Amino acid sequence: MSEQSSNSSVVDGYDDHVMPIWKSLHVPVKRAEGCTFEDFDGNEYLDLFSGISVTNVGHGNEAVVEAATDQLEEFVHGCSYLHPAEPVADLAAKIAEVTPGDLEKTFFCNSGTESVEGAVKLARKYTGSKEVIALEMGFHGRTLGSLALTGNKGYKKGMAPTINDVSHTSPPYGYRCSRCDGGPCDASCADDLERVIGSHTSGDLAAIVVEPVMGEAGIVVPPKAWLGRVQEIAHEHDALLIADEVQTGYGRTGELFATEHFDVVPDILTQAKGIANGLPLGAFTASAEIADAFDSGDHLSTFGGNPVACAAALATIDELQNGLVDNAREQGEWLAAELETLESEFDVVGETRGLGLMWGVELVDPSGEGPQHVAPKPDADLAGQVGDYLREESNVVMGVGGYYKNVMRFQPPLSITREQLEYAVDELRTALETVA
Repeated sequence: MSEQSSNSSVVDGYDDHVMPIWKSLHVPVKRAEGCTFEDFDGNEYLDLFSGISVTNVGHGNEAVVEAATDQLEEFVHGCSYLHPAEPVADLAAKIAEVTPGDLEKTFFCNSGTESVEGAVKLARKYTGSKEVIALEMGFHGRTLGSLALTGNKGYKKGMAPTINDVSHTSPPYGYRCSRCDGGPCDASCADDLERVIGSHTSGDLAAIVVEPVMGEAGIVVPPKAWLGRVQEIAHEHDALLIADEVQTGYGRTGELFATEHFDVVPDILTQAKGIANGLPLGAFTASAEIADAFDSGDHLSTFGGNPVACAAALATIDELQNGLVDNAREQGEWLAAELETLESEFDVVGETRGLGLMWGVELVDPSGEGPQHVAPKPDADLAGQVGDYLREESNVVMGVGGYYKNVMRFQPPLSITREQLEYAVDELRTALETVA
């Protein structure tokens, strides 16, 4: 951009020449560092969203920038599936080391939606079956294959039909579950899988695809036993469990991968977002037995495993292991207590939930009844007003999401300090006092 660039000129450029699918947090970014970024008008903001849970080791992380720059000076592209590249081999070995259990072989792509679709292809090839089950309210991407798995009509409107042979089952969303009567999820919804398999499939199940913590649904955290029971049911039907860790992976929940909280080793684990701290990279990883079901040519990506992105990912993992995952866990414990206090202070805070530095604050209208006559009415308007107040009055950027668009999302870079978190919570409290 030129020296004359401003917030408005950048937005005008989008309006004129970028397809009209973009959503705005109303903060064009000129530069970013750590947990903050600056717009073209010189305003500095505290970033609590990390580009949708991507810059996990902080904006402009020196080690990641250096690793990417060093690789840029060597070579940028040779198609990593035609010309073996050292950063790709090294990253694949590192992922085999840091993922749980016997997950050993990785395919690299460019995004989360590609990783999910590739994982489904692998599951189909390995099992010889075709049907897939995912969760209502879940999110797995926007290309046609992963969109079929996404359990939200808001993302599918005008885009159907997607791929066939996909069914959906109940999510572990205890706060809005009639079975749990608004209380903590008791994991019984996992057993509902048997009903879905019996009534919505032909008995040709290849995989069950779930997020260990449901991000776009509103940071929905299942009970300890839920994920293991889902895997047990999958295996009873000769199917695989695909854990979609695109949003939860790489330290976000206070463990390198969220499945570690539930003592589950998935059959296939998908990754993207935080894997390379902002450079485009996706991956899915499986055991050697499952991975070797692929033959040469069964899957490919021209740009997948780009050596610059892989070099950045190696540095990202080092940074995470050198204290940032620990910081996410420690700061998350403090944040949990603070948000629980907010929940007790404000009737409009229906529930707070999360792990590590992945937390949701669900805002409600206490005077209205919620869906299925469970919990108060979701208040998307209030969530939007709180987000606007934080941005305009506090210079804090916080995501707003959830199935009902009423959840404030704490997903900052994992390098965030206690002082920065304290400021964010204080300003959220002020916003609730002002606009609620």
